[in-house]
Amino acid sequence: MKVPVTIAGMTAPDSELARQAAALVERAHSKPFLNHVHRTWWFAEFIGNRRQMKYDRELVYLASLLHDLGLSDHHAAHKRFEVDGADAASRFLHAHDYPATKVDIVWDAIALHSSADIADRREPEIALVHIGAHVDVLGLRMDEISPELIDDTLALYPRLGFKKAFAEALAEVARRKPHTAIGTGLADIGRRLVPGLEIPNVCDLLLEAPFES
Repeated sequence: MKVPVTIAGMTAPDSELARQAAALVERAHSKPFLNHVHRTWWFAEFIGNRRQMKYDRELVYLASLLHDLGLSDHHAAHKRFEVDGADAASRFLHAHDYPATKVDIVWDAIALHSSADIADRREPEIALVHIGAHVDVLGLRMDEISPELIDDTLALYPRLGFKKAFAEALAEVARRKPHTAIGTGLADIGRRLVPGLEIPNVCDLLLEAPFES
């Protein structure tokens, strides 16, 4: 049995469900993505502690680990990748008899994790998944985490070319499902990295709506 991971005296949740979720994402993701979802949890935990927030640690752990399932081959479907991931996480948690009210919060946390100014105004668990992911992807709010904690986290979960892997995964989503990129940052990735990709422009859609004015 694996020993629970501890950083600076803080230990990650280690319930049977937490272990099952960790095993699921280990099967679903490449190493760069696997390390990203673990770093998301730790960065969320550090900031939650620093802000003295009250939240369900296991729920944040589960949502953090499961938040990018929509970018994995096995769990991707036809919606926005955030929604695909939320749906996959919901199925997993319901199958393990996780309380329905908590499943709903996990669903929202994953579906909204890329939605700035929305997720961070919701329940603390939803806000923290958003915050943790954006520390790792964009470096936002890094000033709330000590350099020592960041170094300790990267030592356990190295980046392994994550920037390139993440950009390529998002570009592939834009290529396969351009309709899900309309009006999102995914459109920026797709236009930059997928030659000739056509993503409808929101301004065009507005002006071409089937009304006189």
